[in-house]
Amino acid sequence: MRRISILLTVFVLILALAGCQNGTSQSGVSELKLAHNQTLDHPVHLSLVEFGRIVKEKSNNKIQVKIYPNGQLGSEREVLELTQSGAVDVAKVSASALEGFEPDYSIFSLPYVFEDYEEFEKTMNNKDITDKIYYQTEDIGIIGLTYYNAGVRNLYTKNREVNTVADMKGLKTRVQPSQTSVNMIEALGGLPTPMAYGEVYTALQSGVIDAAENNETALVGNNHGEVAKYYMYTGHQIVPDMLVMNAKRFNKFSAEEQKIIQEAAEESTLYHEGVWAKTINEMTETAKNEMGVKFIEVDKSSFIEAVQPLHKAYAQDEKTRDIYQIIKGAGTNE
Repeated sequence: MRRISILLTVFVLILALAGCQNGTSQSGVSELKLAHNQTLDHPVHLSLVEFGRIVKEKSNNKIQVKIYPNGQLGSEREVLELTQSGAVDVAKVSASALEGFEPDYSIFSLPYVFEDYEEFEKTMNNKDITDKIYYQTEDIGIIGLTYYNAGVRNLYTKNREVNTVADMKGLKTRVQPSQTSVNMIEALGGLPTPMAYGEVYTALQSGVIDAAENNETALVGNNHGEVAKYYMYTGHQIVPDMLVMNAKRFNKFSAEEQKIIQEAAEESTLYHEGVWAKTINEMTETAKNEMGVKFIEVDKSSFIEAVQPLHKAYAQDEKTRDIYQIIKGAGTNE
């Protein structure tokens, strides 16, 4: 069924492009189709709008971005496949969604690979590292443009406090469709349940799952705080959102136009930091004061200790050891 959905989406896009070869109109304007799965009021959407504004301004209206929000063009994996094929030009997806396309991206799902957000930010602003990651997928048709802060992922539960790894035993926990995230919950003693993000509210409400893990926006933006009343600052993952582009489409632009797109992407990331911080503060207060969610600081030591076998596996696996050593080295060098 998923393949059929992809084919239908491609067909719709082909119809939309009728009479418009390579996304360039008769007036010489190039249109970039950008897909993502967030709502119109989400910080990521606002930052993508800013990306489009900057591209349009810097190119003197010669390059314009048309945004398809709310998962209109499919799930993250589906829009990645559409971006590979060129039916979509640009996509915003979680780094975890790229894990199935390139093992290097799985590093972001490795729990506690970054000590804190400051270490993560330092790493992501190191072009020697990001260029290696961004262009690692060029041979399969995708390149990275930039990243967006998607917060620090923490655990939240329906009706149970979790203060140590011992409290995780048997906890049915939703995770993203990422093998690394599945391995993480297993290492912590929980029962991982991969599922689409849109299914989490009902699953928590009905008891299909006991817990989920995400940043604070999930509590209010997707109403998870109505059914999950305990939010623990486990800080186990920092998984960014990634802005990726069809490699052939990007390479068809002139060097000057490529620079415009890349600069706009980087500037939108800076814009996003301010929007994100404001949103997190507002939603935390709403969840606490209006939804009755209890926010709990936990001692992370038992969680960190429990996942060390995953770190050892990453350091030894030939598919991930290089990026693991690069990331860990960047975190220790001043």
